Amino acid sequence: MREPLPVPVPLADIEAARRRVAGTAVRTPLLRLHIDAPCTLWLKLENLQPIGSFKIRGAANAMALADPDALARGVWTASAGNMAQGVAWCARERGIPCTVVVPDHAPAAKVQAVERLGARVVRTPHEDWWRILVDHGAPGYDGVFIHPVSERAVIAGNGTVGLEIVDDLPAVDAVVVPYGGGGLACGIASAMAAVAPHVPVFAAEVDTAAPLAAALRAGEPVPFDYQPSFVDGIGGRSVLAEMWPLARRLLTNSIVVTLDEVRDAVRVLLARGRVLAEGAGAAAVAAGRSGAAGSGNVVCVISGGNINLDTVAAFLAPPAAAIRP
Repeated sequence: MREPLPVPVPLADIEAARRRVAGTAVRTPLLRLHIDAPCTLWLKLENLQPIGSFKIRGAANAMALADPDALARGVWTASAGNMAQGVAWCARERGIPCTVVVPDHAPAAKVQAVERLGARVVRTPHEDWWRILVDHGAPGYDGVFIHPVSERAVIAGNGTVGLEIVDDLPAVDAVVVPYGGGGLACGIASAMAAVAPHVPVFAAEVDTAAPLAAALRAGEPVPFDYQPSFVDGIGGRSVLAEMWPLARRLLTNSIVVTLDEVRDAVRVLLARGRVLAEGAGAAAVAAGRSGAAGSGNVVCVISGGNINLDTVAAFLAPPAAAIRP
């Protein structure tokens, strides 16, 4: 039986994680995005991590805490690409084998990055991949399984982002975080609950993959008709049961945006901020621009920048006039 997740994850766990990952994860900058919006937008640039994603934080912390004898046999995870890169990066640093199971719609840019890091990639239908997340593993794989979302050590590692936000912007008024499985959003919200409890933390979802918004409406996790899109780093068929108590208590609400709004955010980030963001990260900016997170200083977490360049090129095809100032 899995250990229940504490609500919230203790600050001591997050502070310890910050010390453990300091030699692996980058302390990413927090920069203002100078555009017209209902609030002052700030970008937490996790796309600047060595793997282009925040996932290196949780992966590094989880592997630092794993049993050394079990770890010597290798590690494996199930990920659309970013956690796979985090685990593969840390495994390469330790000289141990790594296997990642990816859904069949995983973007080529992320899969190729995992392969460059020396990991074995196994493609599987999305439903089978999602089942691994729900069951916390599957038969046939050797080594330590690192859950990409609902492992205490992973969430604590993710929470280090929240500590850095408050360090760099004590006057933060709200934080918007892409919601995939909830590990990043709930990790950051756990940190904020301890060091800045007055600051609301909002999830950002896209309307084709918004299980948290559906769960909040229903008062419990419910099935969602997930539709794959270029926004591959967030969304799922339901909120993971073990994450629901954390999400329900710690997150103020889910801000749901459209695919068109995310495309526009990708363009704006490139044109006005010189920031390359994948769909999940751009969703946070789309949500912040909507005004639903309130006014004042709103921090949007750019969770990653691993997006296929041909996808970006297609987004840049519209005339410059399509980019709002």
